[in-house]
Order: sequence, then structure tokens, then C-alpha cells
Amino acid sequence: MEAFGSSCRKSLIFCNCVPTVLAIGPLFWIVTIAACSFLSGNRRCSAQKLIIVPESSPILFEPLAMERLWGGHRMQTLLGKPLPHGATIGELWEVVDREEAQSVVHFGPFKGKTLHQLWTHHREEVFGKLHRDNPSPRFPLLLKLLDARERLSVQVHPPASLAAELGGEAKTECWYILHASEGSSIYAGLRKGVTREQFVRALENGTVEETLHRVPCRTGESIFIPSGRIHAIGEGVMIVEIQQNSDTTFRVFDWNRAGINGKPRDLHIRESLASMDFGDFEPGMTPSTRNLIADCPHFHVEKIDMKTPFPAKDEGDFCLITCLTGEVECSGVHLKPGGFLLVPATLKNATLIPLSSATTVLRTLLPAA
Repeated sequence: MEAFGSSCRKSLIFCNCVPTVLAIGPLFWIVTIAACSFLSGNRRCSAQKLIIVPESSPILFEPLAMERLWGGHRMQTLLGKPLPHGATIGELWEVVDREEAQSVVHFGPFKGKTLHQLWTHHREEVFGKLHRDNPSPRFPLLLKLLDARERLSVQVHPPASLAAELGGEAKTECWYILHASEGSSIYAGLRKGVTREQFVRALENGTVEETLHRVPCRTGESIFIPSGRIHAIGEGVMIVEIQQNSDTTFRVFDWNRAGINGKPRDLHIRESLASMDFGDFEPGMTPSTRNLIADCPHFHVEKIDMKTPFPAKDEGDFCLITCLTGEVECSGVHLKPGGFLLVPATLKNATLIPLSSATTVLRTLLPAA
């Protein structure tokens, strides 16, 4: 039996063992690992481990892989994410609380619980007093990775004022470009001067692309996509998406291509035209040198260039951390690019520690309701 140490904590996170969690009191949990086999330097260890984990520790969730027509395999080849064999994965839902999709805690004292259970039964403990009276029945944000091997359909999300009437949920989001191939671009907003009438004619004759504002994009740039903004992700782009907890997308144009069955995919013309902001012309990308990614009533997202250790969160609040480059540690949990964790409100002295040069992270905060 080996006592807890930094090598044991690292082995828990990166090896393939299955931990067993046992409560021993109000402050600590014991995690035992039988027949754990891992490499430590030049030594292979197969001893049973005894690991003491503070009851309040960073929370890691199991990502949910979503197969998409336009998806690929780069989340595995570039980020080392395990993906289902043979599937074209377009999205990994990393933090989600929806009836049809639930994040499940992978590590820590809440192991096995869903994000919805944390939000409904452990809200003050995990998310803090600031969010105790939030009226949302579900955790209000959804964080995901997207890998566009092909460009996505042209789409729009409904504003709050129309969402219920149109049979959906409002959705504002922001994109951080985690990787962009040479010559990549996204589409956002309309070209200057395009009217509703011109757009409708373009729909009728299949020339919608001529009305769209095409924006070249590079790794490290970002863009805010409010509800009502017409948009599409171009091929060769991988993004971190932070959004309202909604899965309502109205597809307005699909590049005149056929779906998997050889037929055009369904479009939502009436809903799209009702949702579109026809005064939204030619928005630009936020440059990679800017640290504020998004600040709106739904979320606050900032990029932190990790030169030295940095406080993960404000006292009494939680935050979500996404590693972009390098490697970062928070209370013994390591993240590499594409990794996500939740720092709970009760975690004392939560500090982000860069483990390599050029480490950058996104920090996402939920504004008080």
C-alpha cells in the first residue's frame, strides 16, 4: 500500500485503472485502485494505491461524442481525445445538462453524478451562493468542441423574444478557434447592404453564399455569435463553443448538397427568416491578442496567458476552465489542450499552475441571474 503523493495523483488521472471511492468523513474521500499498472519513470508499478482526495476538488466530466455528417477525427489526432472507432465525430459535448444528454462526473467525490444532479441538489456547494437563486431548472451553459471536416450548413438561432413561438430555445454562443487549417474561414452576418428581399431571392435560386459575409480565421481568434446572426463554420476549423443551454438550430441553406441518403436535408426557412437579424452586417473576428472573448448576460469568457500561477476563480464562485495550449494544473488535476474542468465554489485556494511555456486557458464564468 503506497501513501498518497504527486506520482499517485498523476497515475489516477492518466492511467486506465478504475477507482473505487469510499467516504471516510466530511472533509476527505479515499480512492483505492487495485492492480493499477502504470509507468513512473523507468519503474512499472502494480501495487494497490491509497489516494486521499479532498471532498472539494476539481470536477472532470465524461465527454459525449456526437456523430455528424461534416465531422472528422482531428479531436483524436490533434488533441488525443478517444473517439468511437470508424465514426465521423463532429462534436464533443464536454459540459451539458439536457434531458437528452448529461455530463457525468468522471473523477472526484461526485463521481457518477450528473451535472443536473449537481445543479439541483448540490448547487451552493458546487456553484456558490451567487447562483443559489438562479431560476434556470438546468445548468444554463453548454460547452463543446467542434471539428468541421466539411463546412456546416448556414444556420441561425432564435432570439429569446421569438424562441417559444417558433418551437425552440434561444441561443447565443461564442467560438474560439482552437485550430484552423491554411485558408480556413467562417461565415458570420450578411454582406453590407443585403436586404431581406435579396436574401429571399438568393434562397429561391440557390445563391445564398453570395449574400454571406465570409471571414478568414486563424488559430487563436474568436467571434461572438448572438442569436439572430446567420452563420456557418467553414471546413478545416476546430472550435471551442460556449453557449446558452440550447440545441435549437434553424438550417436555412445547405450549400445545395445532398445528405447521407442522397436527398437534400430539411431546411427551416420560415423559422430562419423570422429569427434572422437583417441589420447584422460584416462582423469581424476578435484578434488573438485580445483576452476578453465574450461578455454578455449569459456568459463571461476570457483567455488567460499563463506566465505564472493564477487564481482560478473568485471566492465563493465557480468557473469552467478549458486548456488551449501547453498544460495546466489545478489542485493536482492536469489539463492538456482540449481538456475541460469545473472548479467548484468550495475549493479553497484554487490556483491554475502552468506546467509548460506558452500555456493558455479559457475561463468561463456564469453571470448572476
